[in-house]
Parts: sequence; structure tokens; C-alpha cells
Amino acid sequence: MARKIVVTSGKGGVGKTTVSCNLAVQLAERGRRVIVCDLDFGLNNVDVVLGVEHLSLYDVTDAIEGRCRPRQALIRHPKYPTLFALASNRVSERYVSPQAVRLILDCLAPQFDYIIIDSPAGIEDGFHRAAACADEAVLVTTPHLSAMRDADRVAGILKSYRFDRIGLVVNLMRKDLVRKGEVLSSAEISKALGLPLYASIPEEDKFFLDNIHVKSKAYRGLAKLVNEIPLREKRG
Repeated sequence: MARKIVVTSGKGGVGKTTVSCNLAVQLAERGRRVIVCDLDFGLNNVDVVLGVEHLSLYDVTDAIEGRCRPRQALIRHPKYPTLFALASNRVSERYVSPQAVRLILDCLAPQFDYIIIDSPAGIEDGFHRAAACADEAVLVTTPHLSAMRDADRVAGILKSYRFDRIGLVVNLMRKDLVRKGEVLSSAEISKALGLPLYASIPEEDKFFLDNIHVKSKAYRGLAKLVNEIPLREKRG
């Protein structure tokens, strides 16, 4: 049964979708069966980031409204056979309830190990729809004050959802700015937000759109940690 992990942020532009896709690729490289579900109906681009937009026939709204079966809406990545995208290529004029999305994901969950849910930024209806479909959460922020302020508010809301676990990813970190005291370190941000640090992603780490060969140690470490969390908790 798939672990459903929502990846969210308070502020837009912090790299939430990039983190979602990199995490999914790294888990797929470990042999895990993974779906990246795009629930950002307004600024959807998971299929574009994964380079499979030209393969899209259906989206999550098609599955919800019965135009296809949930499995038909999945786009298999051509280079990672265990990685799939569930796109949201069209903005639906109808209200899409969290229950409707959860039903689709629950239908797919027995066939997969992970469902990574890319959430809209902020705390509007789209955020709550994505959060309601998940059992775990990853909050993405950058070390900038505006992003951390928004992340602090989102962290409080995430804690009210009673997720199995919530982790923090600090993106676009620069050690030179930390040394100069211009930004907080990842450990300091983790302490300030009251969330365990899953990963600190350096600004120089790139996401390669041509063939998605993600060589970043930070993303590999993030996938390793996420993959091993249940094992460590079980041993404890």
C-alpha cells in the first residue's frame, strides 16, 4: 500500500515541484513504484518537469469525472519504468472535493509504494485538498525571511492534520550566506519551525530536464531518509 506524501510550501517559487519530482525519481531509481500526483490545478507543471507532457492523454479530473479509469490517467516515464505522473492538465471549472481525489489515489495505492502529491503553495482550498489526501507531509522552504514566515504558518496547519510524520526540506541553501550570517542555517530553520530536517538542498544543485539524471547527494539523501523512516521507527 502506497505511502501518500504531500509536498507543500507557504510561499510560491521555493522549488516545491522540483523537490517532488527529484524525490520521486530517486525513489524510482531504488526500485520503488512511484506516482507524482499534480494537485496544483492553477499552476500545474509536474508533467512538464518530468518531460512527459507530450504523453498525456488523460488527467486526474478525467479519472474523477469517469472519462477514464484511474490507471489510464497515469503517464509512465519512458526512462524510469516504475515512475508515473498523474497530471492535472486542465483547470476544472467544477469544484473538486478532497474526497473525490482521495478515492482515485486510494484505488491506485495498492499497486504502488509511494504517491507524491504536489500541492499548491499557500493555504487556500487547493492546499487543503492536497493535504486531506495524504498521510505524511514534506514542507519546502528557502532560507529567506518571507518564505520562512509563510512556512511557519503552514507548519502550524500541517500539525493540525495529525499526519503520521512531517519533515522539512530547506531548498536553495548557500553556505557562504550562512557563514556571513545573512541567512539562518538549515538546522536553525528546522528548530525555528519545530520540524525535523529531512534535507538541505544547495542552490547549486540542478534538476536536469533533458534526461532527469539527478546526481545530487542531497536528493539521494532525502530519498534514502524517506525510504528508511518506517524501518527506523519499527526498530525503535
